[in-house]
Amino acid sequence: MGQAGTWRNGELSAVLIAPDRELAAEFCHAAGEARAFQILADLKRYPTEQTLEIRLRQLRPDVVLVDVASDFDQASGLLRFLSSFQPAVHVIGLHRSGDPDIILQTLQLGASEFFHAPFEPAVQRDAAAGILRLRRTDSTEEAATGKILGFASAKPGSGASVLACQTALALGDVAGQRVLLADLDLAGGTVGFYLKVKHAHSMLDAMERCEYLDPAVWATLTIDRYGLDVLPAPGVPHDTPREADRLRAVLDQARRLYDWIILDLPSIFHQLSLLALAETDSAFLVSTPELPSLHLARKAVALLGQLGIGGERLKVLVNRLGKGDGMGMSDLEQIFNRPIFSCFPNDYSSLHKVVTLGEPLPADCGLGKAVGEFTGRLMGPVKSERRRTGFLMDRDPALAET
Repeated sequence: MGQAGTWRNGELSAVLIAPDRELAAEFCHAAGEARAFQILADLKRYPTEQTLEIRLRQLRPDVVLVDVASDFDQASGLLRFLSSFQPAVHVIGLHRSGDPDIILQTLQLGASEFFHAPFEPAVQRDAAAGILRLRRTDSTEEAATGKILGFASAKPGSGASVLACQTALALGDVAGQRVLLADLDLAGGTVGFYLKVKHAHSMLDAMERCEYLDPAVWATLTIDRYGLDVLPAPGVPHDTPREADRLRAVLDQARRLYDWIILDLPSIFHQLSLLALAETDSAFLVSTPELPSLHLARKAVALLGQLGIGGERLKVLVNRLGKGDGMGMSDLEQIFNRPIFSCFPNDYSSLHKVVTLGEPLPADCGLGKAVGEFTGRLMGPVKSERRRTGFLMDRDPALAET
């Protein structure tokens, strides 16, 4: 699902789903000898389809290994789900015995291979080599290079939309940088309001046309604003689309056309936000220093960690931090039990002016300086000419690993 047909340290990446922990331990021991599969996640119970989808989109494994011995009915449901999953992922059934009927049923449900105890290393290596050949054959698309950054508030009104818009404007201010700003808050998005744009198309239109999103189609769907390509929210509030595969297809196409894709998302606990963040290179969780926002942000950090959206990918941003809030960086980091990536001052007067006019923040105001420094960290040490006077971006790299 990630880099198709790519070995990591000589192994195919895999997600293991095995309620039978003895079976899991036996397979993992044999896999350690075979060195054919690298287990990225070990799920100790059969997950729901939604949970599994989020894990797959976040981890992008080459293979899913499914225990079909513990509960064949539940395993069958997962196999059916995985057989129609896009992009395609190879599935291997695991069992204690090589019962011909179980093998046949597992393969009929869409599995590529079937392993049974004692999981001989040679069998694993042969199967992995075959899957690798298939993935290389199927992988004909051009590699995507653009980075996707998702912004979501812990509590509605925390300022994620403002930070997403101003970050996109700052990135678009740099010569040679192609930037897409997309509003995925389909029911109450504010990107169009902040940038003072009215447009007939939205992300819904891109999803409807995801099969043929060439540069010409993108040009008709997006609207230019300060050098950005913008997809605002739909004019009429819309429910969350169910076609998660279409969203991923749109984002994959966007990676090929843009250097940066900035997603303004609904609040963090919204289903669409969780699905979209699974596709991002960096997920920015925005909180304010108010206690309700800090409380929800802490819960969100735990939830995202459970869904596999954590570690270096998850970045906490604290917005509207004032000198009178009585909280320092160490206090905030103790609350979240993780570093704070950036803080932004409570600069209401500057923000009110640019929101009224739909303009970028000036570089000499407090919030403008903070956004410029933040964006400079995103871009790393490379200095680029700016298209206009605005943000300053000249900082050490922070996201080189993402």
